Amino acid sequence: MAATNKALTTTRFSDLKPPLSQPVLEALTNGGFDFCTPVQAATIPLLCSHKDVAVDAATGSGKTLAFVVPLVEIIRRSSPPKPHQVMGIVISPTRELSSQIFHVAQPFISTLPNIKPMLLLGGAEVKTDMKKIEEEGANLLIGTPGRLFDIMERMDMLDFRNFEVLILDEADRLLDMGFQRQINSIISRLPKLRRTGLFSATQTEAVEELSKAGLRNPVRVEVRAEAKSLNDSTSTGQLASSRTPAGLQDEYLVCETDKKSSQLADLLIRNKSNKVIIYFMTCACVDYWGLVLPHISSLKKLSLIPLHGKMKQAAREKALSTFTSLSSGILLCTDVAARGLDIPGVDCIIQYDPPQDPDVFVHRVGRTARLGRQGHAIIFLSPKEEAYVDFLRIRRIPLEARECSDEAPDIVPEIRLAAKKDRDVMEKGIRAFVSYIRAYKEHNCSYIFRWKELEIGKLGMGYGLLQLPSVPEVKHHSLSTESFIPVKDINLEEIKYKDKSREKQRKKNLEAKKAIKQQEVRKPKRDSSLSKAEMKKQTAKKRRATQTAEDDDEMAKEYRLLKKLKKGTIDETEFAKLTGIEDLL
Repeated sequence: MAATNKALTTTRFSDLKPPLSQPVLEALTNGGFDFCTPVQAATIPLLCSHKDVAVDAATGSGKTLAFVVPLVEIIRRSSPPKPHQVMGIVISPTRELSSQIFHVAQPFISTLPNIKPMLLLGGAEVKTDMKKIEEEGANLLIGTPGRLFDIMERMDMLDFRNFEVLILDEADRLLDMGFQRQINSIISRLPKLRRTGLFSATQTEAVEELSKAGLRNPVRVEVRAEAKSLNDSTSTGQLASSRTPAGLQDEYLVCETDKKSSQLADLLIRNKSNKVIIYFMTCACVDYWGLVLPHISSLKKLSLIPLHGKMKQAAREKALSTFTSLSSGILLCTDVAARGLDIPGVDCIIQYDPPQDPDVFVHRVGRTARLGRQGHAIIFLSPKEEAYVDFLRIRRIPLEARECSDEAPDIVPEIRLAAKKDRDVMEKGIRAFVSYIRAYKEHNCSYIFRWKELEIGKLGMGYGLLQLPSVPEVKHHSLSTESFIPVKDINLEEIKYKDKSREKQRKKNLEAKKAIKQQEVRKPKRDSSLSKAEMKKQTAKKRRATQTAEDDDEMAKEYRLLKKLKKGTIDETEFAKLTGIEDLL
């Protein structure tokens, strides 16, 4: 086993010192785990010897068992707890990852007598969790920081005096997602004499600061994959390690934005018998491509499953379990499925949109080539974004070039036909297009992904839009609209929903708007702005200044609304209304 899998060492779990208990060794054997991965061989003995650890290891390296095994061993050595005495906490950034950790840990936790684990996730009523803890007790808490913080704030009955182990999984992501306050609050309630482990594929400055605050003289564990040769001049003097799995074939595809969707279709046709994950920048993009790709004749037989953070928790869980159970299929998702999730048998990762945060690149591609297996990953880049390849190479992420396919089918006419037949396709296309532009402005690598050079004409063609929406970037000609060919002789207002009930409601709304406008026409206008005569008196220079100020105000307003949308203060429907996008749909 060790000889055929490069991800494993020759160290058996039964060889580790201090020795693991017999029940844990049996659980490992039953799960098919005989040999340790490097991160497990390095970390388990340290945590079991009462050392704090900060673990920096490539994604897919077996970090979950590296903390689950010592967590169970430490609790086993402690005195049996009372029902509401908490002995350990595991915090991870997403509900999906917390659920996965809970299920991986179950066979090991079940070897502990009288230990009650609790999975605490957002998306459900907090009172339900509180009632369950009151009635059944809780000795080991696994969950997301928001829900853990909420439970600890509300429940005085939880006793942390005999607390033993705190684990922060994907620690950098926990901080990136804005959980610093909750994590600090959780840590402040725990005794200082405890074991703490920070686990992540990337150690950021924020993680270093957290390490100083939460760990006592931690041992730094750093495990890297072997270097990959690119067989070119750039490999000379290449760093001796790579941040991506050794079995990963990592490529980049440079193509014009208006050809991206056709190249994507070609890749999906070539991988029709494989398990594929496609990453998009926004939830609206996932919704759109999840709706429109099944309309493409060459893709109709493929299983396409959307997943993003704005879906209800039950829908998210169903999407993930469905994709996990498939032998071949396509998951369309945002970065909610980028980190930590161990989905078996993923053959190919397609990054249709580069991640806003470059650290997320490693986590995305790490969904394949896990634990020594082979995998394939492709990222789409426009010609103006090609500098990203050198940027990644400096960060020890080498990529190989891939040529665009000459056999790619032109799917834009089929997308446009679908938009003409169903208003839902047209609306979701506009929302996805606008959301992409907004997200592009927020890119962390803004010196490479320069939004002012974004060619929205080509982008609109790639999205199969019928006409470019009248958003500020189009109205003010701040971005290039070249190469966009609008569909002629079409009235967007007349496009109907395929869903009859939605179409009926739309007609009612149109009639109501029409009635309001007629009432407004009858009322005398009271305009507090300058009259035409006063405007004429102004010099041309002043008029231009006034117009510019109005434009700046409009852009500032949209930016404030975008920030509210990202925070969740408003939803996409409200955002569409307040920015005027709804009027275009």
